[in-house]
Amino acid sequence: MIPEGTQPPGWVPFLFSHAIKQLLLRYLGMKRNKVLIVYTGGTIGMVQDENGSLHPFALDRIYDAVPQLKSCQYGIDSITLPSIIDSSCMTPSMWVNIAEIIEREYDRYDGFVVLHGTDTMAYTASALSFMFKNLDKPIVFTGSQLPLGMLRSDGRENIICALEIASTRLVTIPEVCIFFESHLYRGNRSTKINAENFDAFESYNYPSLAKAGINISFKEHLFLPMPTEPLQVRKKFDTRVAILKLFPGIGPEIVNSVLHTPELQGVVIETYGSGNAPTDEWFISALDDAIRRGIIVLNVTQCKAGSVKMRQYAASCDMDRIGVIGAGDITIEAAIAKMMCLLGEYPDDKAHVKMRLSQSLRGEITE
Repeated sequence: MIPEGTQPPGWVPFLFSHAIKQLLLRYLGMKRNKVLIVYTGGTIGMVQDENGSLHPFALDRIYDAVPQLKSCQYGIDSITLPSIIDSSCMTPSMWVNIAEIIEREYDRYDGFVVLHGTDTMAYTASALSFMFKNLDKPIVFTGSQLPLGMLRSDGRENIICALEIASTRLVTIPEVCIFFESHLYRGNRSTKINAENFDAFESYNYPSLAKAGINISFKEHLFLPMPTEPLQVRKKFDTRVAILKLFPGIGPEIVNSVLHTPELQGVVIETYGSGNAPTDEWFISALDDAIRRGIIVLNVTQCKAGSVKMRQYAASCDMDRIGVIGAGDITIEAAIAKMMCLLGEYPDDKAHVKMRLSQSLRGEITE
């Protein structure tokens, strides 16, 4: 007999299917893994009112809609945020609420599943990835495109697979992830790409971490390394940031109105291609003036795939010269969350914030 709480022999993951492994773990008397579900709201837990509009409902209805959860070979507990919301209403203060729940329960559970609306899921997953330093357990976000109460809902499979991943003994996933439509993605590499199809998320610049079919195939070589230091949770955000998206014909009035927003601390500028922008004197002067006033300007490409490469073309040379920071292949969701987190953590050290923005903190940038 293998003592309770220890790992099975090394050959177990390679010779048995997932179902047989679970039976073997039970036979050997090993302690069951436990997963905590944090329910925030979203389409996955919604019902239609008499007018056809969708509204969130209580978590106990989710268990009624997914009776398979009662037969899982791992323990499941759940916590609901004080106010369940449509994810369009998500705020950084709610990111902190989610993080505090996980931090408080961290030692009691082997993994966490966050049920979240799809519209801002990539923002929240990105934010939590930066909040949790030295994470050594999986935090898996999931949701659905159709409510669980609907016959064709994709939510059942998403929940079941997310729980399987969060509870698995086969691998250790020290990451904040998104599971959607058979794929597990790094959270801060993900973006919502479709408002109608079930395959609503994609990670263009980094491969998926796992794929769910008959078995769940994990790609361990793509995981972040296991930390060697204790968990730290950062909870300070500075929301005095803005996004400036370029388009042909954009004029000084729009650019200056964004760059002169009262108390503005940082701007994510969405440029063309590999980080290109107009070379007009008024445009460069406006950015230069903002940087001289202490505003951090981060260059992110509008393209879903690919990377900002400062000075690859003449159209980005002037921005590089005046101190605009190239953000590599980061997503816009991760860029915003990262900037708010760093500005909140280091409010009096803009030089440090600039340095960290150009570095990969949680695998959000290819280095």
